[in-house]
Amino acid sequence: MDIRNIAIIAHVDHGKTSLVNALLKQGGIFRDNQEVVDRVMDSNALERERGITILSKNCSAYYKDTKINIVDTPGHADFGGEVERVLKMVDGVLLVVDAFEGPMPQTRFVLEKALALNLKVVIVINKIDRADARLDVVGDEVLELMLDLNASDEQLDSPIIYCSAREGVATTDYKKPGVNMEPLFEAIINHIDPPKMDLDAPFQMLISSTEQNDYLGKLAVGKVESGTVKLNQIVYIKNFFDSSKAYSGKVVNIFNFNGLKRDAVECGTAGDIICIAGLPDITIGDTISENNEMEPIPFVKISEPSVEMTFMVNDSPFAGTEGKYVTSRHIKERLYKEAVKDLSLQVEDGATADQFKVRGRGEMHLSILIENMRRDGYEFQVSRPRVLYKTIDGMKCEPIDKVVLDVPEDCVGTIMQSMGIKKGELLDMSPIGSRMRLQFLVPSRGLFGYKSQMLTDTRGEGVMSSVFYDYEPYKGDIEGRNFGSLISYETGEAVTYGLFNAQGRGRLLVKPGEKVYMGQVVGANPKGDDIVVNVCKKKQLTNTRSSASDEALKLIPVQPMSLEAALEFIADDELVEVTPKSIRIRKQILDHQLRAKSKKPIVEN
Repeated sequence: MDIRNIAIIAHVDHGKTSLVNALLKQGGIFRDNQEVVDRVMDSNALERERGITILSKNCSAYYKDTKINIVDTPGHADFGGEVERVLKMVDGVLLVVDAFEGPMPQTRFVLEKALALNLKVVIVINKIDRADARLDVVGDEVLELMLDLNASDEQLDSPIIYCSAREGVATTDYKKPGVNMEPLFEAIINHIDPPKMDLDAPFQMLISSTEQNDYLGKLAVGKVESGTVKLNQIVYIKNFFDSSKAYSGKVVNIFNFNGLKRDAVECGTAGDIICIAGLPDITIGDTISENNEMEPIPFVKISEPSVEMTFMVNDSPFAGTEGKYVTSRHIKERLYKEAVKDLSLQVEDGATADQFKVRGRGEMHLSILIENMRRDGYEFQVSRPRVLYKTIDGMKCEPIDKVVLDVPEDCVGTIMQSMGIKKGELLDMSPIGSRMRLQFLVPSRGLFGYKSQMLTDTRGEGVMSSVFYDYEPYKGDIEGRNFGSLISYETGEAVTYGLFNAQGRGRLLVKPGEKVYMGQVVGANPKGDDIVVNVCKKKQLTNTRSSASDEALKLIPVQPMSLEAALEFIADDELVEVTPKSIRIRKQILDHQLRAKSKKPIVEN
């Protein structure tokens, strides 16, 4: 059967997974009367809750006599490593662009990676049914981006398909309405080359992703570069970056992708994307070969992480009461196992046996890891995210992000002021519909906790996206958070009387009946200083009554703190305590006197 291997790449929320849905529906995968959920590829519970793709996934569709292997990729910049590693597995990409927003920061990032690998490109302008679609402009913007990225003449000659993934229609001329996805299928077949197949050469395959199966053990996914692999065949594994890694193993199972399912097959042939079981120590970037003399296939170097957090064993007064896995051994084992699956993640031991340094591509990258761990029963603490500095030519350099903000026109002044405080440098300002698009270069550390402030500044109407740009000389000190913490005075249960007296000092984070401990952060003080409050204080009972003594105390409703909000909230001397049931914020030093002493300046004689 004729084969095409493609990846679908785009900025976040431009409709990649919806497009895969449409291709699968019209690619003979589902029955005519079959109930199909929206975004069927987002199988992970966290993906469905957040409406984003986190992990790259494989599937296939059929058009006429051609099998189309499809890789759905994440759009968020923090998961760019997922995109980088799968591009070696495909021969072309569908570049999906929103018909209103046009090319965004992550569009540039993924397109640059695809062009560098000389992949063929089919441009898909999605969401043409939007009322504010700019169909006559967006296509030109994409071609300008390709010119800016030094695309070859052949790549600049890429076909443009206009489609609505939600409606399941595509057309080559946006002035003529589409009927189905056939124009897109035709563009894939005619423009993207079939994989180079050398069936007579020795078997060789590059591993682009791995996953764990409860029954089969470790599964390795990749494209067969040459030859044929058969069941029970002895193969040899080498790594492109680590020449000392070389061993042999036996292929126990081979699976082929058929729609959303995996079919067990007797062999895998050159050009197809398959899944192999039976090699427990295989990792991403390894090459499986028929004989030991073959050199490993070059693998892309994944971009380095730019953000670090410290994970540590929970030592709060409530430690071990809610989690299943609480020891340093459990946490270490899980983190190092995660680093093998996710090449963008780096883990190393910390200053003590109970601490681990975890580096990732951004706040969301690490927060997804934290959320997955707490759902699996882990209990631990994490520090505030911090950026990774580098010394380049003797100068201290820091990571810089390119930020794009789409905001209402009357909010531009406020955004410019905020960006000035964050050491942002304005690159471009242009109208887009009834809104303004602002592009800045901002130090990554200046964006920690900025999203909630941006939403406040734009009355909830602003849209922000960012992607790593480069390392540049240190920009100087940036003003930290402009509020302080309300800290619990003692351990006990928060009561209405104590909370009522404390809410005059600021915004509360706990509700009546919630257990708190000394040193736990129970609220935010807008004046900027840390204040100790007693939320466990009860009303003194006497035999004297007044006319107002029995009036109900009214508390301002408390909004539950999400994990991302907690990571944005904390200061350098605070930690987020994460358990399967709770997310708490605490001071690193719980004792009030010890904390006060640690802040006193040391006077030298």
